Amino acid sequence: MQGVLNGFAVIAVVIAVGYAIGRLGSLGSQGREVLTALAFQIASPALLFTTLARADLSVVFSSRLLVTALSAAAVAGVFVVVGAVRGWGVGRTVIGALCSGYVNSGNLGIPIAVYVLGDASLVAPVLLFQVVLVTPVALTVLDLSGRGGREPLWRRLLTPLRNPVAVGSLTGVLVSASGVRVPGPVLDPLTLIGNMAVPAVLLAYGISLRGSTAPARGRDRHPVLLSVALKSVVQPLTAWALATGVFGLRGAPLLDVVVTSALPAAQNLFTYASRYRVGEALAREAILLSTLLSVPVLVVVAALLG
Repeated sequence: MQGVLNGFAVIAVVIAVGYAIGRLGSLGSQGREVLTALAFQIASPALLFTTLARADLSVVFSSRLLVTALSAAAVAGVFVVVGAVRGWGVGRTVIGALCSGYVNSGNLGIPIAVYVLGDASLVAPVLLFQVVLVTPVALTVLDLSGRGGREPLWRRLLTPLRNPVAVGSLTGVLVSASGVRVPGPVLDPLTLIGNMAVPAVLLAYGISLRGSTAPARGRDRHPVLLSVALKSVVQPLTAWALATGVFGLRGAPLLDVVVTSALPAAQNLFTYASRYRVGEALAREAILLSTLLSVPVLVVVAALLG
């Protein structure tokens, strides 16, 4: 319980500061865009590189990760099918699918893992899975959908190498896999820059809330409601079913995967939506609602399985 409340309290305060900045106009009319660009182009790649360069990639291969990955793929697949049938467009469908299964494993997952699960490293597998595989694939699709067929095939195949977030993730993985130790004079400045990523994302998100309408009432009402239902209810239930019925997990491992799957949509998804100018309202509202709903969901999960 304490971990859930502590994690949400930290996020709420920083978002509230961003909202106040937006209300006061402290950063001018382009404040949100500057913070978004800072997070996407510079801080997030640095954070992902420094995190993955020092990570133990062996934690990726585990039954716990398989449960989380399969549950995320299941709910994202449902959103993609519905989005294709309803004609929501490639960009909005990608953002909605991410909001349905991409969990906040960093700034919220870590404190919750410490206080609820007793070990911060338990969120490492899903964090690695998301930044190594999910993020590069999703951003590549967004890149290609924006340019369509206007580029030659060879340039489209190199799309991941032109995306700063994907480059930061993949470079970090290569360094970790090679066993090379990055010198302190190189790693320390990157770590300092990377530390700006989470605050910049949360502040930009808070600024975006100024003047926004009540969630799930505009043209994105149905995508938002579907995404939130998949993220807050269907994904943790799917994780529980897979963990108990397929992988035979019980006790602490079961609590681990269900809590991880019940985490809300990550705030950095709004940064991606803003960067590509697609599904911004969908991302903002889905993140807000899934974050609010995850509080009672996580409390119930901890009470039933803890």
